[in-house]
Amino acid sequence: MRILAGDIGGTSTRLAIFDHAGKSFNPAAEQSYPSREHSDLKEIVNKFFTAHSRPVDCACFGIAGPVKHGRVEATNLPWIVDAEELAGEMGLSAVGLINDLEANAWGVAALEEKDFIVLNEGAPDAVGNAAIISAGTGLGEAGLYWDGKQHHPFACEGGHADFAPSSELEAELLRYLWTRFEHVSYERVLSGPGLHTIYQFLRDTGRGEEQAWLRDKMRGSDPSVAISEAALKGTSELCVKALDLFVSVHGAEAGNLALKVMATSGVFVGGGIAPKILPKLKDRTFMDAFTAKGRFKTFLEAIPVRVILNEKTPLLGAARYAAMRC
Repeated sequence: MRILAGDIGGTSTRLAIFDHAGKSFNPAAEQSYPSREHSDLKEIVNKFFTAHSRPVDCACFGIAGPVKHGRVEATNLPWIVDAEELAGEMGLSAVGLINDLEANAWGVAALEEKDFIVLNEGAPDAVGNAAIISAGTGLGEAGLYWDGKQHHPFACEGGHADFAPSSELEAELLRYLWTRFEHVSYERVLSGPGLHTIYQFLRDTGRGEEQAWLRDKMRGSDPSVAISEAALKGTSELCVKALDLFVSVHGAEAGNLALKVMATSGVFVGGGIAPKILPKLKDRTFMDAFTAKGRFKTFLEAIPVRVILNEKTPLLGAARYAAMRC
């Protein structure tokens, strides 16, 4: 069976063809496209098939946004994606269209131990529901319901829930954000743009001085990348403070998600940011915030927490979803 899988995000769209047999998914072709340089997903799919003229038996796309009745208005793109229209364009009877974090959740089962970094071992006999949280262009969250035999991924839009400060500094950050946004969600803080916003908050409230070389670097590249790199190298005290606050919020919201989903078998930290800031994630900042839930501290300490390193997880997940329904 040949499957087309897609991972559609606000920054890039990745498509891949997998040859599926048994439990294996072998990549036959893969390409990435800048999402905002294209008018819609159909344009990218047509471009992909022009470059890789291989017929497929089925397809599934994971996309950032709430999928309803096979249709989604992308959260961080000016796109409306319709599964029925895509199926007609591709000559297929049907096309799978799922939330991008649901695709990530489907992909977890295809990963190996080398695809993870452990932040918390948790209980050795951990079993039950699981959850995944991914910070990148936006913030995605999903759950995996345990039926006693296997996990069933499901989507949610928890990244757009109200940001809840857990310290005086975060309360001040919330007040700062209220001057810029009508609604302050976790995504406003816990994302690539969110890291830049945290940096601006600390700078604007006199908690550090912005160096000229850093200002120039942020103008010429992605500000969040420049900030995280400077923080990890220790070349900017302001960036160190920004990343500290970002990782603390990340841990706190991961803990919130674990409680809401009763993710006793594990929390997976995905997204494009986490693998790039591993040294910071591996100190106590993330896990201290994750477990800081009062009477539920011991409960959270027993939950395994792992960072996903394999960037193809959502593609593998979309392929697994398609294979089960083809």
